[in-house]
Amino acid sequence: MSHAVSLLRAARLANATKPFTARGGFKRERCEGCRLVATHCMCALRPSVNTRAAVCLLMADIEPLKPTNTGWLIADLVADTFAFRWSRTEVDPALIALLSDPAWDCYVVFPGEYAAAERVVQSIRPSAAGQDGALRRPLFILLDGTWSEARKMFSRSSYLNHMPVLSLAPTEASQYKLRRSRCDEHFCTSEVAAWCLGLAGDEAARDALQAYLGVFTHHYLQAKNQLPVVWDGAAHQRLAEALAQQMETAA
Repeated sequence: MSHAVSLLRAARLANATKPFTARGGFKRERCEGCRLVATHCMCALRPSVNTRAAVCLLMADIEPLKPTNTGWLIADLVADTFAFRWSRTEVDPALIALLSDPAWDCYVVFPGEYAAAERVVQSIRPSAAGQDGALRRPLFILLDGTWSEARKMFSRSSYLNHMPVLSLAPTEASQYKLRRSRCDEHFCTSEVAAWCLGLAGDEAARDALQAYLGVFTHHYLQAKNQLPVVWDGAAHQRLAEALAQQMETAA
């Protein structure tokens, strides 16, 4: 199953001049579907969740290649996930077309202190009808890269300057364990997406994405440490409960 992030990864690999080697990761052959070694594959656990909101990932150059990237998890779960390689000098016309589509109510998700005060919002607008009478859907634009890369992307993407900046105020610490961060207030991309889904009223999808990140983290760390997957552990139980709740909500 291909999605926006896997397609972007394939395009990046096709244009690579040398193989990409992840730092600190395991060196065994990985599954193309989940980026884990075959013994720890989690493709069978991929959720299917309906959402009102959509996600647009602007990804730093090598971000789609990193096995620890969590934008991949968003694309697994949220059908309307779009992914584009960020470049200061070249902007994909398909990205501009997406952001200009009146079907979407766009928000750039970034800390408010880096934006003009008049652009900053803490919540999204109630659904409003577009020119064709259809309700506009929230589209959350996430800058996927290291913190320094994300700041550069935010300040040098003039096509985002007219959009509101959604500034989140998480009340809990990040649970992401696969990369080190210099700041405790930094969160991984899928954690940010989960909070955005909650703001859009997609609570079941929020819970499923949070649980799915927990399962991915468990599988990745168990593989890295050459330990077996604990299939009946807390991470898998939480995902099963979240998906069961989502099915009840959909019904």
